[in-house]
Amino acid sequence: MKKIAWLAPAGFIALLVIAWHVAAGRQEVAIIPKPWEVFLGIVELAERGLLTRYVVASLFRVTWGYLLAAALAIPLGLFLGLRRRAEMAANPVIQILRPISPLAWIPIAILWFGVGDLSAVFLIFLASFLPLTVSAINAVRNIPAIYVQAGTNFGLSQRQLVWRVLFPAVMPQLIVGLRLALGIAWLVVVAAEMIAVNSGLGFLIIDSRNAGNRYDLVVAGMVMIGVIGLLLDTGMRSLEKMRSLRWGYGTD
Repeated sequence: MKKIAWLAPAGFIALLVIAWHVAAGRQEVAIIPKPWEVFLGIVELAERGLLTRYVVASLFRVTWGYLLAAALAIPLGLFLGLRRRAEMAANPVIQILRPISPLAWIPIAILWFGVGDLSAVFLIFLASFLPLTVSAINAVRNIPAIYVQAGTNFGLSQRQLVWRVLFPAVMPQLIVGLRLALGIAWLVVVAAEMIAVNSGLGFLIIDSRNAGNRYDLVVAGMVMIGVIGLLLDTGMRSLEKMRSLRWGYGTD
């Protein structure tokens, strides 16, 4: 059954590649490369050692920015979710900052940290922090009151209530927030690398465009971004299959 489930997406991808090949072959001016040319571009990057270097650089920045955001945003969101007055005080600031694109912070990031990894990590941190904070707040707010009442009736202390009731109850919804925030972080690192650093997949795209119009390498970078994004999302979705969390997704 699992093999059959893969047939539909594999067939759809094959159709897209065929359509891409046909469309690229009918161009009057050869701008968009054909799939085979992009594949050769990926091979060229691998042979030059740039593919591994750029992928590792992008993942390094995403990892640090994302984990720092999660380490601070989740406890903060849980606290605000439990403390109504604190949430009311912080909510205006959160709602003011949320609509500001992380990319709008690029000039300030460069001014504070210069052109380098710290600027990109800072931008990824900003992109992940507020979505994770809001997800944690909403996760706490959506806990059925009967869970807390049951824990209280069993004589759990405040600390025990947090660890035995609060965390298990919020994890299903919190993992969804973590998954969405990781997708945002991966988007932001690519954009940040086009401006604020001199390595990574985003830098590969802009550098290939500026250095001789190597559109095969431009599209190769785009393909790698998509593939890695798919792998990251698949990894996060695998957390939803944990036996201790299945109940939160309505599975049997």
